[in-house]
Amino acid sequence: MKLASYNNGRRDGQLMLVSRDLTQAVAVPAIAHTMQQLLDAWALLKPQLQELYDALNAGQMDNAVAFDQSKCLSPLPRAYQWADGSAYVNHVELVRKARGAEMPETFWTDPLVYQGGSDSFIAPTADIEMASEDWGIDFESEIAVVTDDVPMGVSADNAGEHIKLLMLVNDVSLRNLIPGELAKGFGFFQSKPSSSFSPVAITPDELGDKWQDSKVHLPLVTHLNNDLFGRPNAGVDMTFNFSQLVAHVAKSRPLGAGAIIGSGTISNYDRSAGSSCLAEKRMLEIIADGKASTPFMRFGDKVRIEMFDDNNVSIFGAIDQSVVKYPS
Repeated sequence: MKLASYNNGRRDGQLMLVSRDLTQAVAVPAIAHTMQQLLDAWALLKPQLQELYDALNAGQMDNAVAFDQSKCLSPLPRAYQWADGSAYVNHVELVRKARGAEMPETFWTDPLVYQGGSDSFIAPTADIEMASEDWGIDFESEIAVVTDDVPMGVSADNAGEHIKLLMLVNDVSLRNLIPGELAKGFGFFQSKPSSSFSPVAITPDELGDKWQDSKVHLPLVTHLNNDLFGRPNAGVDMTFNFSQLVAHVAKSRPLGAGAIIGSGTISNYDRSAGSSCLAEKRMLEIIADGKASTPFMRFGDKVRIEMFDDNNVSIFGAIDQSVVKYPS
């Protein structure tokens, strides 16, 4: 199934069922009004929703309307939990290498995760409002999963059963604020503002054989100011799969339905695929030339993040955003 949340003037939006080809949509208030309401009773409501989804794709829903991505909020406009990992350890290794820092061996066996703010996500086509370009504004193209209720201590072997939805992510980062925060030894806060998610969330079965081993085996395509920036394959060089990430996050706490777990910046050892954030490209420039030549984002810059199937059809819709000055 494919699902979205339309902006209806309320914080959590209106749950919409979206056709596989992203052309049609229909509200389903008789089943659930919001995405969170659906996730809270997923096992009960999914079979009912599946029947309507099949009818929608067969052109049998008379109340269907044209799907409009500009009306979409992030699928979960706010969430009880947003934890972002760093599953592509070669990306971490590269960043540390550029600043001459050794990487602990435990990074290859124990996932890195930070807890992000989840009270307000940016809509996928809304502007990214920032007060200053001096903060080092960066995008991070990622994938995230959404879970149902996950028990504390779930094993990696069983954690995959709790993954109900997949989304794309732009994990907005403020690179020039990160060093000062990390130096305090207490992690990210100001340097990780609101993130944004794809217009559509999908059930893993929508990917067919591209969803294997709790990984998405497709390129994630990023454009910066309409130029291709990178298309690394999300299924390649992912050290920790989503089941492992979910189990890691749930080691010492249960997760409530609607918890979002991110992959971290998608990165391949094959650098010909490009990058999924400006920081990685800058690190490669430092290693090659001794200095970074690519600037961070400035007001007016645009980023577009999207994933396509083998027929070049968009799967999740596009995160398509501009950076603008925050109106003080």
